[in-house]
Parts: sequence; C-alpha cells; structure tokens
Amino acid sequence: MKILADENIPLVHSFFGSIGDIQQFSGRELTAREVQDADILLVRSVTRVDETLIGDAPLKFVGSTTIGLDHVDTEFLDARRIPYANAPACNSDSVVEYVISALSFLSEFDDFKLEDKSIGIVGYGNVGSRLAKVLAKLGMNVKANDPILADAGEKDLCSLEEVMQCDIISLHVPLTHDGPYPTYHLFDEPRIAALRDNQILINTCRGGVIDNQALRRKLEAQNAQKSRFRVVLDVWEHEPNVDRALLELVSIATPHIAGYSYDGKARGTDMIYQALCRTLGLPVRHKAAQFLSEPPLSKLAFTSQADSRWALNTAIQACYDVRMDSWRMKALLQRETLGSGFDALRRNYPVRREFFNVKVQLKNVDSDLFNKFRALGFKTKN
Repeated sequence: MKILADENIPLVHSFFGSIGDIQQFSGRELTAREVQDADILLVRSVTRVDETLIGDAPLKFVGSTTIGLDHVDTEFLDARRIPYANAPACNSDSVVEYVISALSFLSEFDDFKLEDKSIGIVGYGNVGSRLAKVLAKLGMNVKANDPILADAGEKDLCSLEEVMQCDIISLHVPLTHDGPYPTYHLFDEPRIAALRDNQILINTCRGGVIDNQALRRKLEAQNAQKSRFRVVLDVWEHEPNVDRALLELVSIATPHIAGYSYDGKARGTDMIYQALCRTLGLPVRHKAAQFLSEPPLSKLAFTSQADSRWALNTAIQACYDVRMDSWRMKALLQRETLGSGFDALRRNYPVRREFFNVKVQLKNVDSDLFNKFRALGFKTKN
C-alpha cells in the first residue's frame, strides 16, 4: 500500500513502515496528482482534504494527527465512504502548557500574580476544560463560555460578555462559519475595541477566530498610548503569510506550534495508527512509549528557601520557555517574505517535552506549592 504522510508527523516510519510504502510531503504543497494512487493519507491541519484534493482516488483511510477536523471535508469523505479519523485531545496538554508558559512570562514582565487575576476561557472542549482545571488549582478565578455545551446542559458556564470582563481571555474554539454559534471573527472590530488596555488576549485555536486587521489597529492605537494591553498569538489569519505589522506588535508571537510538544505529536500519531489498524483489521503492534527517548530535563529540586512564585516560574520556563519560540518568530521580520520562514520554523521545530516528564523534588515546602506543582502535571516528590 502507498501511504502519503505529512513530513511533520513524527514517528511515521516507526508506526506505519510495516503497513506500506511511505512517501512524505510538505503539508501545504500536496497535489491531487500525488494522491491519485495513494491508499492511505495522513495529514496535519495545514492540508485541506476535500474533493479538489482527493477526486476519485481509491483511498482506504484518511487520518489527521491533530485534534480538529475543520480542515477535512467530512461530508465528502462520508459520501465517498472513505473512513477517516482524527486525534482528539492528543495535544491538549501541550496547548495548556503553552498558555501557562506565556502567563508565566507575562506575570514576571508585568509583575502580577496569577492568583490575583481572572481568566475567561472561550471554548470548553478538551483544551479549554483542561486549562480551566489547571488554572483554578493555581488559584485563578476562572470563567468559561461555550454556548454549544451550555445548550447541551453543561453547568457553570457563563456568557461571552462575562468572559470579556476578565483580566485574561484565552480562545479555544474550532473555526466555524455557520450554525447557531459561528466562530469566524468571533472577536471582530467591536469586540476587540471593547477590550481594556490592561487585558491579555491569547489565541491558540484558529487564526480566523480573531479579525487580525482589527486587532492590528487596536494594537497600533494602544501602542501609541503606551498601554499594557498584551496579545499572545500562536495562530494567524492567512497562514503562513502572516500580517507583518501585527507580528511586530504582539507581545508573544509563535508559528502555530502551541500543540507541538513531541509527546503530543507522538500521541497523535499513535491514535491514528490505532484507528488505521481498526479500519483495516490489523493487529496493534506499537505504542508511542516504545519510541520516545529520554527527556533532556528529568529532575528539578527546590528547598524550603525557594520563593513559591519563583519556583513555579523557574520550573515552567525550564521545561518550556515560550519566549524562545517568539524570538525565532519575530526574527522573521528581517526577511522580505514571511511565509517560507513560518513553515520552516514549524518543520524544524525543536523537541519540546511536556511537564510530566520532569520529577520535581520539594524539600519541606508548604502544601500549597506542592499541590500547584502537581496541578501543572509535574511528577512530585517530598
């Protein structure tokens, strides 16, 4: 069998090599001609899978090693009776840790304590709900909005207007253009204009959820007033050709890599491998744990003399310092064009491991600090 696989899917040969012949491709450059004689198609979110790409190709399976399916025309695949699968929640912890790293940096930069802040989470699915639980355990006042889940009976959700009043707003919704609650330009010009000059806006879901031009105008105005309005963008409209002026203005800028932890990507590959095995009736012979190497950082230790805030920020940033990704992204401003550099950063992304890989030894620290480390996902030891 011929297996077409995105070059950014890790461990693809380890998982799928015994099933067929693997040919890798650049996610944005895959053509219908390449797909025509393929049996299995493995993609990430940058590849639009629809009738234009697939045509009448005799595909036996389409797998997306990502949490969402908004880049896949599932109605077309259903009509063609082509089985498909995605990897829900595979990189949820990676995105949560990205947000936490960003807040860790901003709390130091602007000198505030997380427990003194409120955060509004828009979208209460796998990522949003996990983030809410972690941040609540860190002492933050958490509010969440998800009208679809609210209609389904989910409790303790609030209106978008209530979320808009929070000190920090973090977006975790799929990109939809229709239905009762479309999210395309959910944060449009009026909503962006209503944001206060001391708020933080974070987007790690889809670029089109925010009107990027309206956001740029807001930041230009706020910059002129020297306000403390902060924006963290991992996703952009018209990727990879992001708005140069917006890139320069945001506090933290990254190339759609919030979910790019190696653990999360490997988990996604594992989930799609298992789905393919079920579809083809093959035995499951592999697990991601077989192939993951030892993490570069495995132990940290803090004593009773450690300031709690310093200890948490030190551990978070030792595992993942989002500033490094932002510096690399902003270095693209030296180029005439941004698109190729954006994709190169994604293609050559360094190995990043999740917090659970690190054991933190805490000697005679108070229970509150111990519990916060556990909430973040670190392995803890007294």
